[in-house]
Amino acid sequence: MTQSVGIKDVARAAGVSVGTVSNVINRPDTVATETRARVQSAIDRLGYVRSESARQLRAGRSRIMGLLVLDMGNPFFVDVARGAERAARQAGLGVMVCNSAQSASEEADYLSLFAEQRVRGVLLTPADATGRNIETFRRHNIPFVLVDRVAEGTTECSVSVDDVAGGALAVRHLVDAGHRSIAYVSGPPGLNQVRDRRIGALKALEEAGLGPEHLRELPTERLDVAAGRDAGARLLGLAERPTAVFCANDLLALGVLQAMYAAGVGVPDDLAIVGYDDIEFAAAAAVPLTSVRQPAVTMGTLAAEMLLEETEEETGGKKHEHRRVVLQPELVVRRSSLSAR
Repeated sequence: MTQSVGIKDVARAAGVSVGTVSNVINRPDTVATETRARVQSAIDRLGYVRSESARQLRAGRSRIMGLLVLDMGNPFFVDVARGAERAARQAGLGVMVCNSAQSASEEADYLSLFAEQRVRGVLLTPADATGRNIETFRRHNIPFVLVDRVAEGTTECSVSVDDVAGGALAVRHLVDAGHRSIAYVSGPPGLNQVRDRRIGALKALEEAGLGPEHLRELPTERLDVAAGRDAGARLLGLAERPTAVFCANDLLALGVLQAMYAAGVGVPDDLAIVGYDDIEFAAAAAVPLTSVRQPAVTMGTLAAEMLLEETEEETGGKKHEHRRVVLQPELVVRRSSLSAR
């Protein structure tokens, strides 16, 4: 294995001290032109690349922001990452994106990695419903902002969407269309988003004078298309099939749509479908999907800006105050729910 080139190798090749090489790299204006050219020639010839991690350890500051999301296979989180990356780049930082895959143990591993790398801060969509991973990570004194999750019982910043309002928007739309038997294809019950969207759905039923028995929940282990297809198969097997379904995200909704199409069930005439997130694929589906839109890019941008503000305070910037930003969702109506009852 080829040994990496170090600063001592450059100094030896250029016939100067290690300190001179360091000055050429970090403070070139302090080095004579001829010496600087000789050192730069040695750097180019040897292929020396300075260790950014070592520089960061000496300075106590990282140029990397961590982003840990539930599922990078979900375009919603891709949009969150786009927003965060945009804000980070404007500040001269990079973003390390990691995927917990909705696993508390993988989340713990990545948070440990972030601590080892001494990242500037972390943007986190928690997978661990118990909060233990957050408590452990807090000991490292690395700032973090919760994304797509309200900071309940903590002092940290958070950026989220009012999921109770979002669930109510979806089911109110279906009730107004005449539906009285609605399925809720949810997801892992430990996720706050899944819980809050169900609360909103029940709230909309209550407003219409309908009891909770009008909402039949079909939980899934994951929030992906395959889980949606499985839920669709279960829907098809019900003796009394609901006339509408509200899904906790668009990937589930697209899976349900696929299952209905394969079984010859008409959408929306036989089954109306509403998703959540309004990812790009929602409008491009075979039957364009009605969905509750979340401003994902804005969430990522705001969260990164909060984190940058907090870390700048540590180096003499303006005083940072933790805050919770709750954005409002919007219902985007398309053909998948436009059936006449």
